[in-house]
Amino acid sequence: MLKAFQKIGRELFLQGLNNSHSGNLSIRQGDRIFITRRGSMLANLTEEDIIETGIEKNDSNITLASTEIIVHRAIYQNTSALAIVHCHPPYAIALSLIEDDIIPIDSEGCYLFRKVPVLKSEYTIGSKEVAKGASKILKKYRLLMIKGHGCIAIGQLLEEAYQWASSLEHSSKIIYITRTMKPDFIYKKTKDYHKW
Repeated sequence: MLKAFQKIGRELFLQGLNNSHSGNLSIRQGDRIFITRRGSMLANLTEEDIIETGIEKNDSNITLASTEIIVHRAIYQNTSALAIVHCHPPYAIALSLIEDDIIPIDSEGCYLFRKVPVLKSEYTIGSKEVAKGASKILKKYRLLMIKGHGCIAIGQLLEEAYQWASSLEHSSKIIYITRTMKPDFIYKKTKDYHKW
């Protein structure tokens, strides 16, 4: 388990999806959650950085767990997810500030997710509002963006959730590049591309 956390945590940092001490990872095993420690360096995780607790209630020193524990717990209680990746992809965050949904224009993005909902919340970090909204959206989608904050992706494995987050950032970069080339023409031309 530790190796999976270490591999994905390092990849998130190397790919620029997190800064040195941001983001969090978790997996569910039965009625147990294993989640990264509050303020841990995902690129350099150790055994002490993984906190175990119950899916329904706290039964360990939960003050050490990520501030997002409430969100992870709600997602596990309301979806079939067994792994969660929460990261801060810069291009996707930028798009979340100006779009209601992120709609990819590249072939891979269109094939994988077609649309990524943007969740708006007054309090974006570890709030009950995000927990409720994210657990509802992730019943239908595999990932979402919290406006101005970051991405939450789910899967059966950490690697699967990481793939969704990584693919979202790749598609977001393509949107940014095409809009900066010839913003009006290209955006109008590609706006409905995902329908092909």
